[in-house]
Amino acid sequence: MSETPVLETHSLEKRFGGVQAVAGIDFRIRRGELRCLIGPNGAGKSTFFKLITGQLPATSGRIIFEGREITDEPPHMIGRLGIGIKNQVPSVFEGLSVEENLRLAAQRRYSGRRTSAAVDEVVERLSLGKVMRQTVASLAHGTRQWVDIGMVMSQGPKLLLLDEPTAGMADEEIERAVALIREINSAASIVVVEHDMQFIRKLSSLVTVFHQGRVIAEDVMENVQRDPRVREVYLGGSFHA
Repeated sequence: MSETPVLETHSLEKRFGGVQAVAGIDFRIRRGELRCLIGPNGAGKSTFFKLITGQLPATSGRIIFEGREITDEPPHMIGRLGIGIKNQVPSVFEGLSVEENLRLAAQRRYSGRRTSAAVDEVVERLSLGKVMRQTVASLAHGTRQWVDIGMVMSQGPKLLLLDEPTAGMADEEIERAVALIREINSAASIVVVEHDMQFIRKLSSLVTVFHQGRVIAEDVMENVQRDPRVREVYLGGSFHA
């Protein structure tokens, strides 16, 4: 893993009126790293993702991607530079087939044969061949999550942000998600927001803990679990995985 950061934020802040959702976050992820973000509801995790991808404008602070400041760049430009996000709510076109969804996503970055190659690669990696002709609306929730992740992957991101990727998945799908994320991590840096502590443990990555828009701890999961600050704010002193 390279020591060179793929993404850095400096004193990143987001206010909604009098509410400070992100309160001066300094964050750094290296090329090839897999990082997990945890924290109670309202800790600022999803807002942080939306700042990085330009879905929300920052109140102050800086975002640096591959040495380039992207703080004020629009979402489509940030996507072209190589940052992809899977939001909490799947952003699929339910009336279209799986293939059509993947192709539309790939065309945001590629054209011609490269589009088809990107789609084929995702279909093989995610084992979506059997549902390619089905409309997304006809799929089970867990499969729709895979299609949503596939849409992001089809754009070849260098940094992949996954916001609760296993929501609604069955146990066997979660096991598959662990293997897939590790595989994707061989080609891209990944940041995962999750509430499933067993899933976080299985990923065996460095964990960053958010609380009230701030980073309060950053360590391996075993040490995070023992941190009294984390135990207090995360589950009122009873933090277990």
